[in-house]
Amino acid sequence: MRYCINCCIHLLPNDLHRQCFRCRGPNHNNQKCPVCKGENKIPLYTDSKQMKLLAVLEVRTDHSESWNGFFCLRKGKLCSLIFGLIIMTLVMASYILTGAKHGLLLIPSPFHYGAFTSNPSLMDNESLSDMKDHYQPSKMNISYVKDYPSIKLIIDTITSKIEFITRQRPDLEELRKQEPHMFSVIPNKFLPNSKNPCWYEEYRGNTTTDPYATNSYALYSKRFRTIFDYLRKVFWNHLYHYKDKHYRLRCLPHFYIIGQPKCGTTDLYDRLRLHPDVRFSAIKEPHWWTRKRFGIIRLRDGFHDRYPVEDYLDLFDLAAHQIQGVLQSEAAKEHGKMNNIIIGEASASTMWDNNAWIFFYDNSTEGEPPFLIQDFIHASQPNAKLIIMLRDPVERLYSDYLYFASANKSAEDFHEKVAESLQLFENCMLDYSLRACVYNNTLNNAMPVRLQVGLYVVYLLDWLTVFDKDQILVLRLEDHASNVKYTMHMVFQFLDLAPLSEKQEALITKSPASNTRRPEDRSLGPMLPTTKAILRDFYRPFNTKLAQVLFDDAFLWKRT
Repeated sequence: MRYCINCCIHLLPNDLHRQCFRCRGPNHNNQKCPVCKGENKIPLYTDSKQMKLLAVLEVRTDHSESWNGFFCLRKGKLCSLIFGLIIMTLVMASYILTGAKHGLLLIPSPFHYGAFTSNPSLMDNESLSDMKDHYQPSKMNISYVKDYPSIKLIIDTITSKIEFITRQRPDLEELRKQEPHMFSVIPNKFLPNSKNPCWYEEYRGNTTTDPYATNSYALYSKRFRTIFDYLRKVFWNHLYHYKDKHYRLRCLPHFYIIGQPKCGTTDLYDRLRLHPDVRFSAIKEPHWWTRKRFGIIRLRDGFHDRYPVEDYLDLFDLAAHQIQGVLQSEAAKEHGKMNNIIIGEASASTMWDNNAWIFFYDNSTEGEPPFLIQDFIHASQPNAKLIIMLRDPVERLYSDYLYFASANKSAEDFHEKVAESLQLFENCMLDYSLRACVYNNTLNNAMPVRLQVGLYVVYLLDWLTVFDKDQILVLRLEDHASNVKYTMHMVFQFLDLAPLSEKQEALITKSPASNTRRPEDRSLGPMLPTTKAILRDFYRPFNTKLAQVLFDDAFLWKRT
């Protein structure tokens, strides 16, 4: 089967394309040919019996023979050329769009100050093994080095606006007006023969009544339903009967592990719960004081029904049953034995999260919350003890980012998010006080990373306005990671716990670290050196003040 090389017309065997002068042979003269002479258009006819199709083609003459080859390309080659051009265009577009983000383009990444998404999760978890991870130094990217001078100006502006002003402590009556139901349930005094704050409350239900039917923790979370199923089975066995009435023992925590997230509170919780005289709430982090009390499960999901204080107290029923067993023992009745079992609660949001205040309290204090979480805890439990675990705020922020970021995690992405957050924080500081910005719900949800959580001294000073200094124990994760036994002894002494046997102590101090960094996060390596320098500058004045308050230069974190 043959084709005309110039017109791509299918020719029959032993046939020539007579209308094409190139098919007539070398002796054909285009000027003398009666068909071609004086014609600008040459009609071509071909009759293919195989296709049963009469095609009439009109071909324009072209005096430039070099163009004939181009227009006579085979259809397959032409399609391949077009397809190749499309692929090349897509590849170049992808490179341009993603090159800057991944450090392929040597141009500075601009700040992005648009609408930011809120943090993917508000549940706070921590890591201990981060302190033992060692990585190779990351390769410096020139685009991020260029960011430093402009970001340093932002930090200088923030530093110039810092003022640590003591807040006014609200009156008890003002607090009672805000939470009348809570104060009607929690009594002013607790049982004198119990180290833990407990009291008896009359139970008006009957044997067919489900005491946990309306508990919000059980209704909204499948994880806790097994716990409440067990509590239902044993509930009536632990009621106290007196003068034809039924009473249940209610308890609040004796101590709180209040923060901070990603600072090792999970590890401290797991070790402390192994002590024979320590019990915890049915779930590690109820987040009642900071979130559930206001009906917040996740702030981005809006508000649900507010969890009443009874739902919170239900979480301590397992521990209350054990305390009741001690109080009703023969030794207690005959010799006045004291209950030494204490209950703890470990919501890592308690120290810092006051985001809900703007939705419930009058904003008449120039952006500062009129009431804080610690005001209500102190009003209901003035003798409560508080444990705070902190770490280098620079490393804490990176660990926080690795834990909560859901996709596209990288040192470069973290750098950009830090730059965005600093710009937003500066904008707030230009118009409001430090406290107003730290507790600003809109700002906190807009910042891509939680810079404010590392401003430890701001929160600590506010807690010290209501609690005495000897009621607060502040630890460093770096010390805990290097010497677990030492820090646990400090905690035992602070809580006035009974001494342990060598076997019990070994069980607590030699168990593996809890909530370590995920393997996929370890592979990302450390933050960029430029990012670390930026964050060091930002947190330095706050760390300096913290070291002054605690009289301990270790909280400067100069060696980390």
